[in-house]
Amino acid sequence: MSIPPPPGPSPAPDPYGPPPQGQQPQGPQPYGQPYGQHPYGQHRYGQQPYGQQPFGQPYGPPYRTWGQGYSPYARPSSVNGLAVASLVLGVLCCFPAVGLVLGVIALVQIRKKGQSGKGLAIAGSVLSSLGLALWVLVLATGGLSDAWEGFKKGATQGTAFSAVKGQCFDAPGESLEGLTYDVDEVPCAGAHDGEVFGEFRMAGGSAFPGDGAVSDAADDKCYPLRDTYAMDTWALPKNVDVYYFGPTRQSWRLGDREVTCIFGNTDGKATLTGSLRADETTLDTYQISLLKSLNALDAVLWEEPEDYPEDDLSGYRDWSRDLHDSLGDQIRALGAHSWPAKADKQVAALVKDMRQARGEWAKAVTAADDADVDAFYTHYDKGYEYVDGPSTVTARKALGLATKRPTYDEGSGGGGGDSGDGELNV
Repeated sequence: MSIPPPPGPSPAPDPYGPPPQGQQPQGPQPYGQPYGQHPYGQHRYGQQPYGQQPFGQPYGPPYRTWGQGYSPYARPSSVNGLAVASLVLGVLCCFPAVGLVLGVIALVQIRKKGQSGKGLAIAGSVLSSLGLALWVLVLATGGLSDAWEGFKKGATQGTAFSAVKGQCFDAPGESLEGLTYDVDEVPCAGAHDGEVFGEFRMAGGSAFPGDGAVSDAADDKCYPLRDTYAMDTWALPKNVDVYYFGPTRQSWRLGDREVTCIFGNTDGKATLTGSLRADETTLDTYQISLLKSLNALDAVLWEEPEDYPEDDLSGYRDWSRDLHDSLGDQIRALGAHSWPAKADKQVAALVKDMRQARGEWAKAVTAADDADVDAFYTHYDKGYEYVDGPSTVTARKALGLATKRPTYDEGSGGGGGDSGDGELNV
């Protein structure tokens, strides 16, 4: 005899199990199969009896489980930033030591943190090492200072100061006065604006001395350089004068001290044609010897005091003494030199006139000592008679030099033109 279960709520029926006794499933069944069953007498997909797996395998989860800290899709590791910086500095070669240090640090961090970028760090270290070796070599050989000087020269002077003695050029403006930053080299045989005949370097500290000081320095240095470049001053055309390239306040701060002396046309809209060079590269030995003596005397003649003798008799006395001494030096130089037959007599005649002139300047010194202005004027005029006189012309002609006497305007600076006060600042 069985004992019925105690009264209470009935358990919920299994929706997939057989219906309770006395009940039939409601609604149609798929494909004529009884409700809750699967075809071919198998259980529903994925439903196995408790504690049993297909094919007699022990119970376990149907799918593989992943271990802690691992996922089926690998996450990419980050790139080390110092490795990238090392490569950039190694390529640019601007701070090779910094690039090398960053590369070494990056390799240590990559090994500890498992980051990527090892190849970048190695490449950056190698390139930085090469760059550092190059910098050491440049510093050891002085190449860096040469490069800096070249940079300053190019930046502050332009191609004007790359011009060398004997070079002809065209200026960008309408004249050789004012400011310029560049010139174009052209052949001297054709028309050109200027011809370089010399250069010198000014002394001075960091403070710019002023445009007036640059102009005074050019006047003092350029004219002697002119006489060494164009030794036959009689051959200089009247329309040719001395100009110069000089430093500006801005270029002076960068170390620019160069003054370049040039020939130019006194007419700002006109040009020159042909080279004016007449020095050791174009003249023979006899021509050079005669011109050196004549130019040395001319240099003393140009030192004549500006006032009249009656206003500065002591100054004229000193100048006359200098001229007397210079004539003695040149008489000895010309007399000791051998001359070709075609010019021997002509040079001898010139030397004779120079001796007579020397005697007159000696008497002019005595007159100045006696404060006799009238007597000074007498010997002054006689002493000047030999200057550019007939004997000078015949000696020049015999040696193939220019024979047309130059005309000097009042206040001229020598040669064929007015006193050169032109400048082309760069």
